[in-house]
Amino acid sequence: MKIIGTMTAVDPDRGAVRVEDTYDTPIDDLWSACTRPERLARWIAQVSGDLRVGGTVHAVFTSTWTGPAVIESCDPPHHLLLTTEPGGAETTQIEAWLTAQGARTRLVVEERGLPVDQLPFYGAGWQVHLEDLGRSLAADGPVHPAGWSAASAAPDWERRWTELTPAYAAVRSG
Repeated sequence: MKIIGTMTAVDPDRGAVRVEDTYDTPIDDLWSACTRPERLARWIAQVSGDLRVGGTVHAVFTSTWTGPAVIESCDPPHHLLLTTEPGGAETTQIEAWLTAQGARTRLVVEERGLPVDQLPFYGAGWQVHLEDLGRSLAADGPVHPAGWSAASAAPDWERRWTELTPAYAAVRSG
């Protein structure tokens, strides 16, 4: 598995992170892994709330990010757009595109509105999330048996994030 991650400054203060990978699973299975709460809990977040366009969900990510998100757009099995912390100072948008490639599926995730000085942290974080997705698909189950909470990251997620962050910081400063 090779994750391709990019970081872009949109203006002096805000930027975007984009990661992508191709998975050995059909598009409907990957869509399920990216949208169903019981599947999301296997690799990235505990999610609850109003799971429809215009609805607000609450998420607790393996990274400890916790907060609300509004489902802005949902076009199964190809496109999903969320606005996190709507109306707050830290509002971002997370957008996902899925494309069938035969029996495989390409996933592209982009998060916009991030503080420019924190792009390497988010880039490394999203890479770990996509790696965890791949591991969850291969195992057909959860990849963080130790769990996580708003106060404590999933240990394996945090370890890998700590490994990747310097490489993302070097790309950003280089």
